[in-house]
Amino acid sequence: MNTFTANIIYRIELEGQSTDQYEEQVRLVFADTIENALAEARSIGQVEEAIFVDRHGRSVCWRMLAVKDIQPVELKNGGLLFSKVHEPEIVAAPVWVA
Repeated sequence: MNTFTANIIYRIELEGQSTDQYEEQVRLVFADTIENALAEARSIGQVEEAIFVDRHGRSVCWRMLAVKDIQPVELKNGGLLFSKVHEPEIVAAPVWVA
């Protein structure tokens, strides 16, 4: 059995209407092959879909949109699960002048 990380994307709908909000989850998946890991990630994503009423009484739905990525991961002490490079944005000119 191998271990994979799966990036699952959910679309957030409010009162049945799509919003511009999405959630990306990173989940662990155990499978023999990457193909089986993808199938398992899709299954997990569908099971985790949710409909609930928010504090304003509106119906909110988290609907699985896609499995964005599957990557093998080695579960060991110090094993890398997630890494992100942040690029600085160069400001060409100040927005205001004193």
